[in-house]
Amino acid sequence: MRAIDIIVFLVYLVGIVIYGGSFYSKNRSSDDFTLGNRKIPTWVISMSIFATFVSSISYIALPGQAYQSNWNPFVFSLSLPFASFIAVKFFVPLYRSVNSPSAYTYLELRFGPWARIYASLMYILTQLMRTGTILFLLALTLNVIVGWDIVTIIIITGISVMIYSILGGIQAVIWTDAIQGIILIAGAVAAVIVLLFSMPEGPGQLFRIASENHKFSLGSFGIDLTSSTFWVVLVYGIFINLQNFGIDQNYVQRYMTASSDKEAKKSALYGSLLYIPVSLLFLFIGTALFSYYQSGAATLPQGIQSDRIFPYYIVNNLPAGLTGLLIAAIFAAGMSTVSTSINSSATVILKDYFGKRIEKKGSGKQSMKILKISSVLFGISGIGIALAMINVQSVLDTWWKLASIFSGGMLGLFLLGFLAKKVTSPSAVIGVVAGVILIGWMSLSPVFFTSPQLQKFASPFHGYLAIVFGTTAIFVTGFLIGYLFNHKRNSAD
Repeated sequence: MRAIDIIVFLVYLVGIVIYGGSFYSKNRSSDDFTLGNRKIPTWVISMSIFATFVSSISYIALPGQAYQSNWNPFVFSLSLPFASFIAVKFFVPLYRSVNSPSAYTYLELRFGPWARIYASLMYILTQLMRTGTILFLLALTLNVIVGWDIVTIIIITGISVMIYSILGGIQAVIWTDAIQGIILIAGAVAAVIVLLFSMPEGPGQLFRIASENHKFSLGSFGIDLTSSTFWVVLVYGIFINLQNFGIDQNYVQRYMTASSDKEAKKSALYGSLLYIPVSLLFLFIGTALFSYYQSGAATLPQGIQSDRIFPYYIVNNLPAGLTGLLIAAIFAAGMSTVSTSINSSATVILKDYFGKRIEKKGSGKQSMKILKISSVLFGISGIGIALAMINVQSVLDTWWKLASIFSGGMLGLFLLGFLAKKVTSPSAVIGVVAGVILIGWMSLSPVFFTSPQLQKFASPFHGYLAIVFGTTAIFVTGFLIGYLFNHKRNSAD
């Protein structure tokens, strides 16, 4: 990589850490650390929600998917208007009325402490795995691009994010998210412009080659539950985005940092809908790369994987300086995700595991101490997981899958509490158990039921439908058990 590109990247990395750390003086209490001053501008919270939604995986994976196949992943984005409407209409007012930094306080109010502990523990495990995965993929990408040592990259990146997350609290996280969101959008736009005008016969050739190869297709519109058809991806998108905006601490905490209910609703709406055009940019990059290399304008190494084509293009075909910006954009997406996970997980640990005890003592210093220690331990654990992924990805993939299975029950539990007001705790427990078992079967049977004798017991459905069927099972089972229980009790009376 050229010297100017390295300088651009390093200036970004150092600058974002210094800027995030500059919020240190504003963190005088645990409320400051977890909620900020509740005067953060709406556009900044919106950009933070958007940056939280995007990750470096999206920045690399979406172009890779579009290069290899078509625009079927864009159907996921088409589910966002529905999810964001539900968030604005129901979720934001609910959490603002509960008035707790933790998303899982509501579940305790509705079903008791077990629901809060279950949801918060699953959230922390999921965020740990997510942090490790992001750090590992960032290091892997930079290793491919520059050749730097993977271990060194993981440690430096993890410590850098941890420093400004701990020093600056939620204000540093949200403001740096906004900056990183702008950088990643600028990087994507720059890549699109360069690709359009790099075609030997002009921009029209790009669209012609893509159309001839059906690259703009959204996938099959047939009714098939075994493949990623338009309808399977759309339904999956609705459910996973309801989980994101309805129960995910990353988003709920941002609702709480807004100055009013109105501003919180605007932040949720704008932040979620912004992903639609940006995901379109990512997919267009993949399609443009396909046309670019098919046209003969440049050649690819033989056997290169689809998710490495965009990084290869960044290094070998972009002008000096722009390569550094694109690498910074990839890191911006990853660092935003990691910083969010650190702050939100520390908030959950304080509020859901120490909150009542600390409140009784009224010790602000002790709260801040717990937040900072939790942030450090979470950050170190995330770095450790990323380092472990270098050699033992299969074990960690299993852990990731298991964490996803248990976290898959969170949305169903929330919807059961929110929509079925008469359902009590015992019915909810039975519903969660039923849903988690179903999700586990759908997620793990392709791994364990591989022999001819066991294949008939494996799930025939596409993996995207696990959360759909699991959430439905939790709600329906909990509702029916609750109805029968109430009916018997009323009959006895």
